[in-house]
Amino acid sequence: MKAAVVNEFNQKLEIKDVPVPTLGYGEILVKIKACGVCHTDLHAAHGDWPVKPKLPLIPGHEGVGIIEEIAEGVTSLKVGDRVGIPWLYSACGECEYCLTGRETLCPDQLNSGYSIDGAYADYCKAPAQYVVKIPDHLDFAEVSPIFCAGVTTYKALKISDAKPGDWVAIYGIGGLGHVALQYAKAMGFNVIAVDIQDDKLQLASELGADLTINGFNVDPVQEIKDKVGGVQAAVSVAVTKKAFEQAYGSVKRGGTLVVVGLPNDELPIPIFDTVLNGVTVKGSIVGTRKDLQEAIDFAARGLVRTNIETQPLDSINDVFNRMEKGQINGRVVLTMS
Repeated sequence: MKAAVVNEFNQKLEIKDVPVPTLGYGEILVKIKACGVCHTDLHAAHGDWPVKPKLPLIPGHEGVGIIEEIAEGVTSLKVGDRVGIPWLYSACGECEYCLTGRETLCPDQLNSGYSIDGAYADYCKAPAQYVVKIPDHLDFAEVSPIFCAGVTTYKALKISDAKPGDWVAIYGIGGLGHVALQYAKAMGFNVIAVDIQDDKLQLASELGADLTINGFNVDPVQEIKDKVGGVQAAVSVAVTKKAFEQAYGSVKRGGTLVVVGLPNDELPIPIFDTVLNGVTVKGSIVGTRKDLQEAIDFAARGLVRTNIETQPLDSINDVFNRMEKGQINGRVVLTMS
């Protein structure tokens, strides 16, 4: 099968033929139809984070397609089912986190396209218990980003403790931010979109943002305080330290900053202001299988739709180059032959 492979960090991915994965007990083989390109894939290819991915590596954790083969022990799925393979490839199922519905915190988890080969390929295998079904009427390419960008931002908003009618700010209207905005509107929030590119803010307006702010032209913290008195929750999906600092500053007393994006930097938290203002800072990492089912349901009901551009697998190096330059409006989705 054809796959895009990271052989060494900070090198171009190689498009080459590799063996089709062989199945073990309880696993399925998925014929990949599409796979979204996430910023995490770029970090994996560069080896940016303290925990390094395996090498060689096939990235991709938004792979969707059709089950072509099932192994012994698979009872809940069948050949022909439409499924997606998310970031949470598997977890132990036995630790305190798995047993209390927090499987994304499992210390023994495996992650698609990072610790195990992902879906930048014609085929990808996965444990049957950790894939999620896709409704028949949803387009593969459009639903693909829901398996990371969608569920990640949906979960972040869920844990923000914001209530319908509250103001929330989304920092970074890219692959994650443009779906975060839609989930926020569908959940009944008033939404402020913050970015430094006018085309992304235009997209935010088209998607229903109540207020847009160009953080390059004005101070978004002051603008938000002047307009709405601060937000109950700010979700930062941008990958710059400045965006996180601004997101923190825009939260009003008793509000919450939810940290999602992963810049290769530190976030200094002002202890005095945090304590005095009763601000909560939370980290949010993707979502559970249940969160993913809920996130897909929003899309199935037409409340959330990804803004995508499709490209062939062979173009991945060009896509990464554009991603580094901030030239992608929404999400690029790779489509397989």
